[in-house]
Amino acid sequence: MRTKGKDKVNIITLGCSKNLVDSEVLLHQLQSGGIESSHQAEDDDANVIIVNTCGFIDRAKEESIQTILQYAQAREQGAIDKLYVTGCLSQRYKDELSLEIPEVDAWFGTLDLPDLLRRFEVNYRHELLGERQPTTPKHYAYLKISEGCNRTCSFCAIPLMRGNHVSRPIEALVAEAQSLVRQGIKEVMLIAQELTYYGLDLYKRRALSELLRALSDVEGLHWIRLHYAYPSKFPLDVLAVIAERPNICNYLDMPLQHASDRVLQAMKRQITRQETEALIADARRIVPGIALRTTMLVGFPGETEEDFQELMDFAAAQRFDRLGVFTYSHEEGTSGYELVDDVPQEVKEERAQRLMELQEEISESLNQNRVGQMETVLVDRIEGDWFVARSERDSPEVDNEVLISAKDHFLRIGDFVSVRIDRSEAFDLYATPVV
Repeated sequence: MRTKGKDKVNIITLGCSKNLVDSEVLLHQLQSGGIESSHQAEDDDANVIIVNTCGFIDRAKEESIQTILQYAQAREQGAIDKLYVTGCLSQRYKDELSLEIPEVDAWFGTLDLPDLLRRFEVNYRHELLGERQPTTPKHYAYLKISEGCNRTCSFCAIPLMRGNHVSRPIEALVAEAQSLVRQGIKEVMLIAQELTYYGLDLYKRRALSELLRALSDVEGLHWIRLHYAYPSKFPLDVLAVIAERPNICNYLDMPLQHASDRVLQAMKRQITRQETEALIADARRIVPGIALRTTMLVGFPGETEEDFQELMDFAAAQRFDRLGVFTYSHEEGTSGYELVDDVPQEVKEERAQRLMELQEEISESLNQNRVGQMETVLVDRIEGDWFVARSERDSPEVDNEVLISAKDHFLRIGDFVSVRIDRSEAFDLYATPVV
């Protein structure tokens, strides 16, 4: 039962893993300041709600607004005492939203954490820099290595919400990784708006490879995984480090967005299809067996059926291990917003579906090739009759899963297990532990 007069906070996080890390930092700061706090507690009796919003594309913005409205109604009905909103959507639209949703007590941007804490009479504790309360399963966590982005992709509003690129020092990131390991973390996913830009502001050079070597030396850190690596001017020394360090997963998430040179130029991606193909070939040569994950964007202004077919041909030829698809969202403030959003929504959706159907066929074929192989997997959770695990080729929530019968075997969450792959589907593998 909540002590009378004492606030109890529940933080609701929407959007990407970078937002999740921000919420974990907020949670730790509140708890360190003596405020009882939780993250997305379903049966919570919190009297204060903080919604950490996403503002990336239309669908994410709609989800954020619907969530705010849900708690605004609870605020109006007296079910909660206070409602605060932070994150990307709030950073970008707080002036307009504050007029439309007056039930919200205060709006905060992405860099307003000290101001938010003062609402609870808590001072931002600088000595906690890099410390946070992980909300992921106890054996893995995300590690944000930088904030903001200096790229000028014409479809992306992230720089408007997150500002310019700011790298965190290697020493601070190593200290945070060591702290996570002490809490039981075995795997970290490196995240940023743009991973390969790391170090240019701090060290006047690309320093991702140096960071990777320092992190791979952290005792007890078994898997390190790279997310959100920009392909233009990709530092090839990163691939060499992945190849030489056994605790860096043979995995790379590199959003490519498109394969038509005409569309890539309009997107301001600073790379051509030929250069992209050369980079993929280098990755597969330097790191044999590397799992490549990418994201494609369809329906950009001016994208013709011929442009889209180029993308389909490219995806068919490259046979990515993992591929996700977004439809273009016309975002005010971006240079793409000056173009005519001339691809009908139904065409965008149809193209996205065609590309995902192709990827499903590719994934099913690649998974079939793994049947009979021995692999090491990390057990994430149990769902019904199945333990759900992942290989080093798979990141949580977005990639394939390895299912192991919970009726026939006893496994511990967070353990590494040797398994034999017995059968496969398009996005799942079924396996048996091997002693």
